[in-house]
Amino acid sequence: MSSQPRCPHCRHFVYLDTLRCPNCEAEIGYHLPSREFQGIRHGQTVIDGEVWYACSNREWACNWLVWENAPAGRCFSCRLTRRRPAADDTVALEKLAKTEEAKRRLLLQLADLGLPIVGWDTEQGGLGFDLISSLSDGKRVTIGHANGIITIDLAESLDDRREALRVKLGEPYRTILGHLRHEVGHYYQNVLLTEPALWDRCRELFGDERASYRDALQRHYKLGAPADWHESFISEYATMHPWEDFAETFAHYLHITGTLQTAAIIGIHLDASVTNLRDTDVVPLGSYEDAPIQRLLTDWEWMSQGFNRINRSMGFGDLYPFTIVTPVRHKLAFIHDIVTRAPLSPSEQYALATAGDVERA
Repeated sequence: MSSQPRCPHCRHFVYLDTLRCPNCEAEIGYHLPSREFQGIRHGQTVIDGEVWYACSNREWACNWLVWENAPAGRCFSCRLTRRRPAADDTVALEKLAKTEEAKRRLLLQLADLGLPIVGWDTEQGGLGFDLISSLSDGKRVTIGHANGIITIDLAESLDDRREALRVKLGEPYRTILGHLRHEVGHYYQNVLLTEPALWDRCRELFGDERASYRDALQRHYKLGAPADWHESFISEYATMHPWEDFAETFAHYLHITGTLQTAAIIGIHLDASVTNLRDTDVVPLGSYEDAPIQRLLTDWEWMSQGFNRINRSMGFGDLYPFTIVTPVRHKLAFIHDIVTRAPLSPSEQYALATAGDVERA
């Protein structure tokens, strides 16, 4: 299911974070189950006979809607935030708003892929987010994942700070959405690998994740990545430990499928009659669920070249500054297999995500 980012009143295009249509100025809210924007009046709307309310965090730019029987006035995305800055820390809350925007985009993509999203407040080890700032009290915040909880330092939403870290760490790409996609890869490694045979195949490709993470961490920050890392890995960080290789590859699968889906939705394709890139058309798909990995990666190879050329024409660096070598293609094929193995339907996802809501309401 693809998003329909259009105003329900005037049908003008709106971005996924829009609170008010820039064309007709109508107040709108995003309805996750239908992937559509709905008009709201006095903070509410009726959809298929049910009342949906504006999220209580709308003042902090959340535009998602809340089901009337939800146990709280926060939308599903906001409920997944376990920790956030104090109410009087307005500076950090401004940074939280940008990070929450990236989180909603992540959750929407996970939903479109048919992946299960079970909240931390629903079951032990469920998905949750600690979104806190190292600038609030000067304490270090380590970005990472543990037992379903993803921790993000809101200071990373500051462009100058994030860019300084990107340069210092020698990374070609560093964004809040990238952090979220990487960390959720750790979560889904445990969720999607449900059979011994899958773990065996995973270890063949990425290495044995049971190796000491502490030793790997110390080795990586002391010696760095091997000189030939680019022959087998998508990034230098992926060389640190099999866990990180899996998470980095999972993140790139989300980068690729998310960007191709956007290209498909807005009608971007390569016309062989006018392009100098290749001799046959490249038409991205809205979903690659039923397509082989070869189709996905071939489409991405050519589309990313086009995107990179557009970026360069504006004086920016490449949109996708990575090279996908054969071993990485095999790893991405594994990710594609486990993601598309048995995707949930929207109704199944919704039932799983809202399990117990009526009882707790």
